[in-house]
Amino acid sequence: MLRLIVNWILRFGIIELFSIFFVMINGAALFLYVSYSRKEKNNKWSIHAAALALFTLVCGGIGAFLGMCFVRQRPRRHKLIVFIGLVVALIPMIHIVNGLTLSRIVRYVEIEFISEAWPLELDGYRIAFFADTHVISHENMGNIAAELNNRNIDLLILGGDFSTRDAHYQGTIREIAEIVTTDGIFGVEGNHDNHIMLFRAMEEHGMTPLDNSGVHIREKFFLAGVHDMWNRSPDIEAAMAGANADDFVLLISHNPDVTMEQSTLGIDLVLSGHTHGGQIAFFGFPMYLLRGSITDYGTTFGYGFAYSADGVPVFVTRGVGVYYTIPRIFARPEVVIFTMRSY
Repeated sequence: MLRLIVNWILRFGIIELFSIFFVMINGAALFLYVSYSRKEKNNKWSIHAAALALFTLVCGGIGAFLGMCFVRQRPRRHKLIVFIGLVVALIPMIHIVNGLTLSRIVRYVEIEFISEAWPLELDGYRIAFFADTHVISHENMGNIAAELNNRNIDLLILGGDFSTRDAHYQGTIREIAEIVTTDGIFGVEGNHDNHIMLFRAMEEHGMTPLDNSGVHIREKFFLAGVHDMWNRSPDIEAAMAGANADDFVLLISHNPDVTMEQSTLGIDLVLSGHTHGGQIAFFGFPMYLLRGSITDYGTTFGYGFAYSADGVPVFVTRGVGVYYTIPRIFARPEVVIFTMRSY
């Protein structure tokens, strides 16, 4: 029974369901405050003041505030409670609005990455990177492909998590295959992927999966990719075995935790996903990651640049898709484009 309820909630949409609850509880608070004031004025029975205060503090502060504004006779001793309730209610309201608007719009993040190891002859080389497509709609994936085709991309890197439990990923791969690059499309698996199914689909569409392996993209530029650490056995040393001492080495690992547990010496940049920026973040702070169920390193790999145990820069993207019907809130989906520069 509990599983049926959870599945129904996920199917309906968590943020949509909470939005309905939020509107209903504030509408009820508005009605109760108006009713309370009128009945108190006429010395008639009304809802107990303590119960009304409790109702106000459970996300009903906006309705309570409006109720107090609409009547002349205001409930005594409730001004402070209504103020607190209003602040409490504004917090979820701001998050609901963000989840229904900005957090559903893909942003394109342009980053200049400067490294003395980057080949001078490749100065200005452009690498697009995204991960965690999950159940992104084919329409949205098509829009991303069209946008990247207008941005002169030399290389596209896929960070895993296509969610291969059903056939949806196949349409995602088809849309990605429409992206035109100079040097191709390369990617790794994520923890929600069956690597056999994913790699077969990638190869059918002209993409190159990296399976604890690497390849020279250009002279002095080596790209390596490893297994997902939840599903298989990532081996950074094996992945970069073909690199030369003077190569710029870029490593793709879906889960950034591997960079704290294996040596990254000889690597110049790591690209990862997995953490979704916390998915539902408190004003952008990924509190969910503190639980330790997604990463063993708290908010270190929440979003943006961090460092491996060896001091190598690790960039973690928030991802571009939605994990089924769990909303993104203050964790806006993104495609990251690196323009590579040498000193």
